[in-house]
Amino acid sequence: MRTRILLALALGLASCAGQSRSFIPVSTSLPPAPVPEYLLNQALPTPTKHVVIVVQENRTPDFLFQDIPGADIANSAIDSKGERVPLQSTSLATPFDLGHSYASFVRDYDDGKMDGFDAGIPQRRHLLPFGYGVPSEVQPYHEMARQYVFADHMFATNRGPSFPAHLYLVSGTAGDASIAGYSVRDNPFDRAAHEGAPGGCDAARTVVVRTIKLSNGAEGPTPFACFDRKVLSDFLDAKGVSWKYYQVGAGPGLWHPFNAIRHVRYGGDWRNVVTKSTQFLDDVKNGDLPGVTWLTPYDAWSDHAGKRATAKGPAWVAAVVNAIGKSKYWKSTAILVTWDDWGGWYDHVKPPTYNAYELGFRVPLLVISPYARKGYVSKTEHEFASLLVFTEETFGIPKGALNSTDERADDLKDAFDFTQKPRTFTPIHAPPFDPGVIASDGAPAEDP
Repeated sequence: MRTRILLALALGLASCAGQSRSFIPVSTSLPPAPVPEYLLNQALPTPTKHVVIVVQENRTPDFLFQDIPGADIANSAIDSKGERVPLQSTSLATPFDLGHSYASFVRDYDDGKMDGFDAGIPQRRHLLPFGYGVPSEVQPYHEMARQYVFADHMFATNRGPSFPAHLYLVSGTAGDASIAGYSVRDNPFDRAAHEGAPGGCDAARTVVVRTIKLSNGAEGPTPFACFDRKVLSDFLDAKGVSWKYYQVGAGPGLWHPFNAIRHVRYGGDWRNVVTKSTQFLDDVKNGDLPGVTWLTPYDAWSDHAGKRATAKGPAWVAAVVNAIGKSKYWKSTAILVTWDDWGGWYDHVKPPTYNAYELGFRVPLLVISPYARKGYVSKTEHEFASLLVFTEETFGIPKGALNSTDERADDLKDAFDFTQKPRTFTPIHAPPFDPGVIASDGAPAEDP
């Protein structure tokens, strides 16, 4: 059976293999190969009927979750000179941004010594990466962790920034058969303008991405930032499970992975991409929560550092959790909150290595559900595909159906007790969230 599954999925990807690495035509789009029937005959294994995946930006457990009982959190670091330095209280609204490209990972990781976070930063500013969140700002996140589950061994799958991370969050990988053996490594750039650019199938043909060979770390081809492979939504469609991806705007973007999946962007599923993040709150209120949701924020609410940064991210996430908790959906929903990369901030835990690009640094994960264990710190190794595997199993899709990192990832099972009586929702305390006051222009964040 395993061989048959792999063969069927490989045949579904084979039509992409002949595409040029520098140009992908977008005037036509072939539908994905049908999902084999034997992948679909699975019963729902849990009371969960709705999965909401909330994706924030650029923080580590050491930054956001100081003083959570039982969590593996450091309050000091070793800098690039071998000196121990204390972490400093740092606002989420800090106006500077730190490097979090693949090259930044290599520098910060420093062959596993985890002491390069300040390397290359002028001495007068070298303490900038060694921060932790102001307690009053991150309090809503801490309340979620103490009420539900905080995973302190959750790792970004990729060793790079947002664009590949968001591809991993919908497909378990970043790329397709046209770059087999390689992964998208960094954010896209316009090779004509010689500057970074948002990626996707709607981008100019000069917008390309650097890739990395998974087996040895060699630099690979630089294809157009548009791909085609199986994504989790294909299997949800085949099972009749509704889904939506909430983002800001319809065009290419660093946080817009479905714009970079050709059969989604130019097929019927594009109707499931919602171009206003706050529409999610209205949809819950109006009784229109899909089976699976990916939810990304406006830049100003994302926890991303930089010129447009605010401290409103925790209030946004609390508004999402409270909206679900106070609705008819509470007893049937699992909310999975994660961050797409480390953002250049210090973290002390050395990530596991599967190949030259996986895994990346730790990112936080919160699991919120009436069946989540109370105040539990998960020590199980999780990665982005763990969220996909949980979703697969929730809706009767076999683990590993994507033929990617969902084959090895766990399913978050340790975070839940489905035998317990569903817990009554207790609202998360947070500052009022008013999207009309704190909305940004929706411009992409300044990921290097």
